[in-house]
Amino acid sequence: MRDAFSDCHPIINFIFYIAALIMGMCFVHPVFLACSFVLSMSYYAVLKKGALKYLAGMSGLFIGLSVINPLFGSYGKTVLFTYFNGRIYTIEMLCYGIALAAMFVTVITWFATYNEVMTSDKFLYCFGRLAPSISLILTMVLRLVPSFQKKTEQISGARRCIGMSVENGTTYEKAEHGLTIVSALTSWALEGGVIMADSMRSRGFGSGKRTSFSVYHMKKQDKILLVTMILLIVSIMICSSQGGMEATYTPEMYIAGRGNLWTVLGVICYFLFLSIPTVLHIMEEITWHILKSRI
Repeated sequence: MRDAFSDCHPIINFIFYIAALIMGMCFVHPVFLACSFVLSMSYYAVLKKGALKYLAGMSGLFIGLSVINPLFGSYGKTVLFTYFNGRIYTIEMLCYGIALAAMFVTVITWFATYNEVMTSDKFLYCFGRLAPSISLILTMVLRLVPSFQKKTEQISGARRCIGMSVENGTTYEKAEHGLTIVSALTSWALEGGVIMADSMRSRGFGSGKRTSFSVYHMKKQDKILLVTMILLIVSIMICSSQGGMEATYTPEMYIAGRGNLWTVLGVICYFLFLSIPTVLHIMEEITWHILKSRI
């Protein structure tokens, strides 16, 4: 079934992801990082079927980055053990590594869901009138990687049928087959760029003021959701300005605690904001199953 958050107005999708990514890269408070980590993974799990492999890979990456980070710095006062000529492995650097790993994995996961929700036509809708040329270029860049992957699979499958894939032959022949695929991909990309440029020129792109057609309309539910999102973002920013998200790990740890009213309020608003896509999806699925049961 369709994703309810993906069906929202493109402005709502774009504002959510911009806010989620910026706040995810700025807040290093462990509770906020935990909220962002869990809710990004949750939305990816409900958005994409068969997400278990991705979640397992991201969890492994998170653990690896967390453990490795203290090896590149010796800041902190609480020593866990020493290694390599007296270098110290500290709890402060370990906690800092966990924070950085959570931030890194969270941003990657939000970007993964962004590619599923914010399609090229939504991006063009948001920025096509403001900067049509830049919007077109960004759209082409964003769709380049999935297009390359799809074309690579097609070329590799065709060459596999004639026994000339990168899996057949000697090492030299495998390299030659791989270079042939790269050459075919390069020719296809250049030819596609020329064809698109000619097509856009023949349609008068950039020759003057243009009109645009859109299937997106701001419904009542979208307006309510947009106002709710803005209020939550403003509340989070107020809590942040009052020190509710303060956290330092080195050389000495300080984390704003539960006794801080701004921290508690900020966590609640942050959790509610990031849970919007997952909650909308789950509510849509519950409604769908109820309707199916009545048939």
